[in-house]
Amino acid sequence: MAFYKKQKIHGKWYPRAITKGRPATTDDVAKRLSLMSTVSPGDTYAVLVNLGEVLGELMSAGRSVRLKGVGTFYLTCQSENQGVDTPEEVSPQQITDTKVRFIPEYSREQNNRVTDRTLIDPYLEWVDFDEIGNNSNK
Repeated sequence: MAFYKKQKIHGKWYPRAITKGRPATTDDVAKRLSLMSTVSPGDTYAVLVNLGEVLGELMSAGRSVRLKGVGTFYLTCQSENQGVDTPEEVSPQQITDTKVRFIPEYSREQNNRVTDRTLIDPYLEWVDFDEIGNNSNK
């Protein structure tokens, strides 16, 4: 289950997703992946630890990276207040920030409607975190 809290913005109330507890670690992911395959937790851990470096190298070479079942990673850049008057003046020195962007993998029906997102459990249930907390104190 996923958790939300109620948040008031400009006089209206909205749900806001929250996380609880400590983040899942590389060890946690490696152990779960090893249970789903014939690969040991140690081998899975080694691959996960090196994944960031490999993604960085591929994106630095100008490529996006699509991981089946996960999604696509790619770089973007910003050049805040660094505009110039002509295309000839554009240069890498104008870039003030670089970010990694991510698009989760998804499937579409023939009518182009999104039907499946791999990183969202199809049985996801949203629960009010404050109500769970109040019930556990009783």
